[in-house]
Amino acid sequence: MGARIRKGDEVEVIAGKFKGRRGTVLVVDADRSRVTIEQVNIVKRHQKPTAANRQGGIVEKEAPLHISNVMLVHGGDRTRVGSREVGGEKVRWSQRKDEAIDG
Repeated sequence: MGARIRKGDEVEVIAGKFKGRRGTVLVVDADRSRVTIEQVNIVKRHQKPTAANRQGGIVEKEAPLHISNVMLVHGGDRTRVGSREVGGEKVRWSQRKDEAIDG
């Protein structure tokens, strides 16, 4: 089965400086166990001028968080994610709502 958290999922940060913030997952890096969340963990980076960004300067962007510090939001509540076989196919399952997440 795939990852418990996938690109496009809504998640809530459960630990660290941004605890309680919710956002949509932009990138999942399974090799490093990290997720990048929209408008969470914003950092400033010094950018040299390039062809794409002629101005350069200080750029704000999202930095990745460890996947253990986020929890999936399903039906408005945080939930643990399990898996079940439904109709001969494995699906992600919400432990709190006791229903399928992916359909």
